[in-house]
Amino acid sequence: MSTALVFVEVLDGKIAEITYELLDVARQMVGEDGTVTALAVTRQEMLKDLGKADRILLAANPNDQYLPDVLGKTLAKAIESTQPDIVLAGSTAVGLDVATYAACRTGYGSVAYVQKVAQAGDGWMAEALILGGKMVASVEVPARSVLQVIAGVGNAEQGRAEGTPPVETLEAEAAARTAYYGLTMPDTSDVDITKQDVLVSIGRGIGDKDNVEIAEELAEALGAVVSASRPIIDAGWMPKSRQVGKSGQKVKPKVYLALGISGAPEHLEGMRDAELIIAVNTDPKAPIFDVAHYGIVEDLLDFVPLLTEKINE
Repeated sequence: MSTALVFVEVLDGKIAEITYELLDVARQMVGEDGTVTALAVTRQEMLKDLGKADRILLAANPNDQYLPDVLGKTLAKAIESTQPDIVLAGSTAVGLDVATYAACRTGYGSVAYVQKVAQAGDGWMAEALILGGKMVASVEVPARSVLQVIAGVGNAEQGRAEGTPPVETLEAEAAARTAYYGLTMPDTSDVDITKQDVLVSIGRGIGDKDNVEIAEELAEALGAVVSASRPIIDAGWMPKSRQVGKSGQKVKPKVYLALGISGAPEHLEGMRDAELIIAVNTDPKAPIFDVAHYGIVEDLLDFVPLLTEKINE
């Protein structure tokens, strides 16, 4: 009988969606006969939708402060006390911080950016994105391993269940080197991209700041809003509130047009749940095409003006 330990990620006072996806993945990995334990470093009242777990280890964190050394040490403590076959955490800013730390302390193997897991003999086979998603590595995963799983691998609705399984108390490890000063979220005063039905999203392929206007014209024709990948935000061409991805916003529009976006794991994490994804990129091997429903191998600077013209007609 296999056992899994799932790290419950808490962000901005609520359980992150990735947690429910991980519970779904964990159940698939260990089967109905296996045991899924959830480690929650939070408050008792946060546990009401973790019914997919067989039990919960609760370490008190009254104010839900993000202290990576506390979380990492507490996860390591949970691993040492339960000795699970597999540990699952989100391949997120929080998960990468905490799970890697815990794996090092416990001697567990660690695989990040996991996009697929399948049964293989007595263990599992994982597919992991490397080099910014340009390559996929197949990794044999034996027992005593930590997997950091990207968003979208599991089904959050399947992993969410009302009710609280048996709760056991685990004493949180004390902080030593970090202090929590607060959480700053992106400014959404101009537009909230998480509430848009159609997004026209731009990446490096836009080439130049002056070309952003091409995407804006298409968005206007569609009644949509322009969003962007991180390089565009870092260049200062668009405000932080328009960023899609792990360090930006997670969006689920009805239509997502990815223009000149290669599809790094950090970006895919923020948009792969869109109902319809259309990608335009000059590189036929760009990872964005792995999640796109429709793909166009073309220079967006040639394609988008023609598309805008046809829509306006």
